[in-house]
Amino acid sequence: MAAAFFLVCTAACGESSTAPAPNAPFSQTELRLGTGGAAAVGNTIVVNYTGWLYDPTKPDNKGLQFDTSIGTTPLEFVLGVGNVIAGWDQGLVGLRVGGARRLVIPPSLAYGEVRRGEIPPNAGLVFDVELVEIK
Repeated sequence: MAAAFFLVCTAACGESSTAPAPNAPFSQTELRLGTGGAAAVGNTIVVNYTGWLYDPTKPDNKGLQFDTSIGTTPLEFVLGVGNVIAGWDQGLVGLRVGGARRLVIPPSLAYGEVRRGEIPPNAGLVFDVELVEIK
């Protein structure tokens, strides 16, 4: 009975779009091979990115887009030292300047149980990231 109530309430209240999708497995896919230097732990890198909630029912698992640097300032950070989510620290090592990579990141390598703006707790994420520069 409780399960039926939950399903009815979820459908009636429109809450289903904010429920986390099943856990996303970590993966990285090359979208474009770069020709410049390769990013390594400790490098200061500059990236353009777009992030979506992981949704296995959508093309490329891209659900709601929650952030992008496209059309604004690229993000600059030191790779591999915890300045960004662990999925980025792991998934961007070896990416070459000019290259682009798709990262599918499980909650454990993203924000875990913490809500971050439009990102619900325990959400898997999908990012398309382009390496612009290694400083």
